[in-house]
Amino acid sequence: MEAKAIAKRIRISPQKARLVTRMIQGQNVTEALRRLKFSNKKAAVLVESVLRSAIANAAAKGADDESLKVKYAVIDEGPRLKRFMPAARGRAMRIIKRTAHISVTVCDQ
Repeated sequence: MEAKAIAKRIRISPQKARLVTRMIQGQNVTEALRRLKFSNKKAAVLVESVLRSAIANAAAKGADDESLKVKYAVIDEGPRLKRFMPAARGRAMRIIKRTAHISVTVCDQ
C-alpha cells in the first residue's frame, strides 16, 4: 500500500532541498525521521513535515507505521519569484527566488 504527501511552492531552492531527500530515500520511516531531526539543514524541517503527513495518510488507509518505508522523496522546481534590486547608474538587477515542490511517497516493506 502506498501513501503520498505533497507540499507545493515551498520557499527554498530545489538544489538545497535535494541534499536532504537523498539522505532519506529508501530508509525505514523511523530512521528517516531520526536523520531529519538531527540534520542542520533548513530543508530537513520542511521535508520532515511532509514525511509526517505521508505517514498519517498511510495510517488513514490502515497501514502499520512500523512497517513503512520511504519509497520516493522527490523535489521538483516550482515557480520562480522575480524581484529587482537597485544597481549602479540607475539600473536594476534581477534577483530570482526559487521555490520547490516536495513530494514524499511511503509504502509497506
